[in-house]
Amino acid sequence: MTLDLRPAQPGQAQEIAELTRRAYAKWVPVIDREPRPMTVDYEAAVRLHRFDLAYRDEALIGLIETVDEGDGLLIVNIAVAPEVQGQGIGRGLVAHAEALARTLGRARVRLYTNKMFAENIRLYGQLGYRIYDETTDPVLGTAVYMVKPL
Repeated sequence: MTLDLRPAQPGQAQEIAELTRRAYAKWVPVIDREPRPMTVDYEAAVRLHRFDLAYRDEALIGLIETVDEGDGLLIVNIAVAPEVQGQGIGRGLVAHAEALARTLGRARVRLYTNKMFAENIRLYGQLGYRIYDETTDPVLGTAVYMVKPL
């Protein structure tokens, strides 16, 4: 799927936060709390990280937040509007991050997700990511760390 991707501008932090809250709302009943991306200070995140925003007919439908780690690219957040989930937008955003990593000369892409988000783990596995670590926090639950060599 070809996405209309645009870099985020500092003034778009509120729009990013709103899309992220809508995208992650389905996980609240699964983990009995708001997932971490719903609680981020996006004013600061937009200044510190790269955000690429996906549009369809001028409507924001998805985003990917990345950080260049020097030897690899870290995907911090992928959010897709609920009304278009399941249409390949998340896959397209991951492919975009992988292409960006290659352009930067990076050897891998890493990401993390909550262990309770089984459909995300399954999707990332289908895209070639493998689990390399898990950490457990009494408040945040278990995070699953995944990597894909490029």
